[in-house]
Amino acid sequence: MARLYILIFLVQVVLAVCALISCLSAEEDGIRHLPRIAWVLIILFFPLVGSIAWFVAGRERRPGGASTPWATGGRPAERARPVAPDDDPEFLRSIEESSRQEDQELFRRWEDDLRKREDDLRKREGEPPREEPRPEM
Repeated sequence: MARLYILIFLVQVVLAVCALISCLSAEEDGIRHLPRIAWVLIILFFPLVGSIAWFVAGRERRPGGASTPWATGGRPAERARPVAPDDDPEFLRSIEESSRQEDQELFRRWEDDLRKREDDLRKREGEPPREEPRPEM
């Protein structure tokens, strides 16, 4: 029986903390019926009833069932923007382009080195160096 009381107490505390966070982070026009300080005091003095009252009557319901702007994936007034660099298409494009350029430069240096080694081998064997045009990529 004591475990049940502990569980109920923990649920009440978590509910009160969530209600306080929701109340304190709500915008001023998103609070209904009472001022913010009154809601905070109700939640603190009557944790279970105050928390339920806040979620039912105190906060403004958003259209579409979203209770916060973050539930819709971003702020409603602003255009959604990438959160991290790997979500930004322009950043990914620039990384891809620089990687492609580095690969082409490395490939060009490898080809030049290979031609130089082939020419050195031909000189050692007494054959004239090869003079073929290099294909462009």
